[in-house]
Amino acid sequence: MEEKLKRVAPWLKKSFGDQPIPSFEADTRTIDILYELAECNESRDGDVSLLIEDTNQKAAEYESDGSYLQDLLTESLNLSFSSLSKMSTSYLNNLVDVALALETKDTSLASFIPAINDLTSDLHAAESKNKDMEFELSNLRKKLTSALVLEKRLQDDIVKTEELLVVEKAKAESRTQNMKFLKDKSEDMKSRIEASEKQLSASGLEASLTHASLVKLSEKLAEIKKETAPLEKKLESYLDLPPSCSLAKVKIEEAKRELAALEEEFSAKVDMAVLSVPLPTKRPFI
Repeated sequence: MEEKLKRVAPWLKKSFGDQPIPSFEADTRTIDILYELAECNESRDGDVSLLIEDTNQKAAEYESDGSYLQDLLTESLNLSFSSLSKMSTSYLNNLVDVALALETKDTSLASFIPAINDLTSDLHAAESKNKDMEFELSNLRKKLTSALVLEKRLQDDIVKTEELLVVEKAKAESRTQNMKFLKDKSEDMKSRIEASEKQLSASGLEASLTHASLVKLSEKLAEIKKETAPLEKKLESYLDLPPSCSLAKVKIEEAKRELAALEEEFSAKVDMAVLSVPLPTKRPFI
């Protein structure tokens, strides 16, 4: 830790210069972080120094080459930059700008042709990529259109569903109210029937004259009629027989008398029930 601190302290002093160094907690973690920063900073400074030296060296080489070429033109062709026309100077400047744009080491054809070929390849690659992107964009537009159409349909379905829910809710509320009304009405009728039964019981009405008894008696009468219907049909076929069938006629007459007696009994009881039942008082339904 002491060795790291010895290396960190000069680095901090060098970094802040004349400004005071901010106070910090000199623990192991802080020293390690500052030590790593110092190493990174020194490494970067070294790289920058190398880059500066390389740039200066190249600048010197370019300046030497320029001086050589300038001396060559002056001595061989008796040409100098000051003796060139304005148009020639413009051409040279354009040539230099092209060389800078193509990032060539010089302005010779051997440097320009490969650079132009590379630039043409890059142009074809860019055009191919542009076509692919246009195709993808077209597909995305189609998908977007389909998605928008689907969204519109879904919105319409949602609106219709909400409207249907409102209608169904109103129907459900109406049914609930009707059920409540019927339930209340049923309870009222039940209480009125119980009151009527108590009133009938208090008036001494016979159990055989109640509605249930009359219903049972009616059902029994219907069964008897149903049972005697075949006998009546059979009797019709025997009406044209000679007097030797007197015994059968006697049985049939007995069945007719029994049936007539049951009908008279049923009619009498119905009449008694109608006369004996008092009219129930009407109560308003709440």
